[in-house]
Amino acid sequence: MLPASPNDDDFPWWLVAVLAIGLYLFWQVLTVEEYSRVLNTLRRGIWVTIYVTIVAYTLACLLGLGLALAQLSKSIVLRQISRFYIEVMRGIPIIVLLLYVAFVLAPAMVAGWNWVLGQLGLEPIRTRDFSLLWRAVIALTLAYASFLAEVFRAGLQSIDKGQIEAAEALGLSRWQRFRLIVFPQALRVILPPLGNDFVAMVKDSSLVSVLGVTDVTQLGKVTAAGNFRYFETYNVVALVYLTITITLSLALRKFERRMRER
Repeated sequence: MLPASPNDDDFPWWLVAVLAIGLYLFWQVLTVEEYSRVLNTLRRGIWVTIYVTIVAYTLACLLGLGLALAQLSKSIVLRQISRFYIEVMRGIPIIVLLLYVAFVLAPAMVAGWNWVLGQLGLEPIRTRDFSLLWRAVIALTLAYASFLAEVFRAGLQSIDKGQIEAAEALGLSRWQRFRLIVFPQALRVILPPLGNDFVAMVKDSSLVSVLGVTDVTQLGKVTAAGNFRYFETYNVVALVYLTITITLSLALRKFERRMRER
């Protein structure tokens, strides 16, 4: 059982302040026509933002876990490849990686795929057929996998070796030791940083607007450029992101408490 934080019993005055601001903005959306019009315009972008975040984060977790296991592997080749990937990706700004994937890696992938199709006598595809949304998802996946790999590695290494040796003495296979002994305990350790990275990805998903993906931020820019009501438009954009991130943060805090009580 993990020790409780001394701040867990504090009255959440920060939440009261956030709710007050949020309720004021919601009231503006309900009563002011300009706010309502902006929210209706952004509604489609909300689902794009959620979709990009969930898909990219899920793929990043899978890739990050694979990289973490490679770092803990007995093979020096796997360890060096994993370390090379992590250090390179962590050193590249996400917006640069987005542009690189969209305009360098994606055309290269299409060219490689067309070569395979040519060998099979099939019709090639065009670079424009590779949607910008999926280019953005790939870029966010590659970027966040490097951060999540370190989170997973730290969690896996936090497990006492004696438990692993005891499981091995009981005849459990490597997969059974990982599934039944190591990962359930590591999850308690890595859950808070995983949650933080999930919230961070919600915010970083706004960077996909540089590719023209119609998320909340992109639709906000287009709307503000058309109606010149920057104050109202970006208030609504901020409200949307704040609603998503605060809801996620509260849900994660509740889940963490349940994990501590087990």
